[in-house]
Formats: sequence, structure tokens, C-alpha cells
Amino acid sequence: MRRFSLVAIVAVSTIAFAQIASAADLPVKAPALVAAPLYNWTGPYAGIAGGVAWGHSKQTDPGIPCDFFGTCLVELTNPGFGDGSYAVTGGIIGGTLGYNWQQGPWVFGVEGDYSWADVSGNSQTCGASSPAPHACGTKLESLGTFRGRIGYAMGATGNWLPYVTGGLAVGELKAWDALFPSSGSDFRAGWTAGAGVEVGFERNWTFKIEYLYVDLGSRQMFNVVPGVPETVSFTANVVRAGFNYKFY
Repeated sequence: MRRFSLVAIVAVSTIAFAQIASAADLPVKAPALVAAPLYNWTGPYAGIAGGVAWGHSKQTDPGIPCDFFGTCLVELTNPGFGDGSYAVTGGIIGGTLGYNWQQGPWVFGVEGDYSWADVSGNSQTCGASSPAPHACGTKLESLGTFRGRIGYAMGATGNWLPYVTGGLAVGELKAWDALFPSSGSDFRAGWTAGAGVEVGFERNWTFKIEYLYVDLGSRQMFNVVPGVPETVSFTANVVRAGFNYKFY
């Protein structure tokens, strides 16, 4: 009986050892590679952005009649008493709301933003062609845009989004003239267009850098003297960066 038990134990041990040795000879399968999930751009978002702006403003008027002063003997008018052209510079910072729809790699969106602005400039020689050169200036105090966006998702996971954008621009402008101290303000509409790139670095967070060209047009803002309207134009280049949080 003991001999039988010993033989059985030896047999079982031999079989088990053979199975272990056979398993050791089998090729080891590499773990399956799991593809990173594609970045999802669809949904609403909100954010903050700020940057710098530089551009150009111009003030023009039709001139003051010579008989307004009673001293002009030859000319019929004193042209450009308020005329001036000068650079504007400054900064902006504000908030953003938007929504994206993604179709394959294409991303379509709408975006609105409104920013506090301090973009100003002046000239000390407005009315240079008149008998009385003097100072005049313009300041942009706020800037808003409502734009469409078209982007193309790139990168291994599609988290890079270069895009073009364009649409409506609105802004609060102030302008002044020092010859006959006068000033005015105007909330006006214009247009904007530009491009940028946005990158998703977390599921809900993105970072963007963009350029916008803004044109708020040319329109009368005040009278230099009664009956002599001052027209002011304003254009600007805006470069800004910001963070967006996606609500999905």
C-alpha cells in the first residue's frame, strides 16, 4: 500500500512538472496596445482671454469757414481744424462663451466675447494744415465680438485645433479735440476676422492663442464747433491668449 502511494505521488509530480515545463516553452504574448481616445470638441464652453492691441485712428472734419473767425481774406475755408491721424496701443481682458460641433476632424463653432479695453492714442499736431495745430485723441474702452469658427482637429488624439474666425465686432469709443474743447462717445458696430490655434490639455480644459483684425468703421462722434462735425475711424490688431473650460 505504501509502495502504491509512493508511486502515485511520483507520477502526479512528474505530470505536474511536465506541464509547467511545457507552459514555460510557450511564447509570451505582448499586452495589447490600447489606442488613446480621440479628443471631443463638441459642446459648450466658457473662458477668459486677454492680450494686447495696436492700430490706427483718424479724425477728420470738413473745415471751419473763414468768416467764423472773420480773418480769412483769400481762402474760403480753414480746412481740417480737427484733422489728425495717429497710432493707438493698449490691452484688453474679458470673458468668452461658445459652442462647438465636431464632424469627423472638422469643428464648427460660434463664439462671443466681451472685454474691458484700454487702447488709446493721440496726436499733438491735429489740424496741422490749419493755423492752429493742437492735440486730439481716441480711446477704445470696451470690445466685443460675435464670430463663427471653422477648425480642423489634428494630432494623435485630435486635441490640436487650428481655426479661422470672423464676424461682428462692437466697441465703445471716446474721442476728443483740444482746440475748442469738445469730445464725444460712440458705441458702434464693425467687423472682425482672424485665426488661431487651440489645444486641449485636459478633458475639460483648453488653451488658445488667436489674432483678430478689428475695424469699427468711420462715423461722426461730435462737433468741433457747432455745425462742424468730427468723424473718427478706428482699426486695431488684437493678439490674445486664454483658457476655456468645456461643460461636457
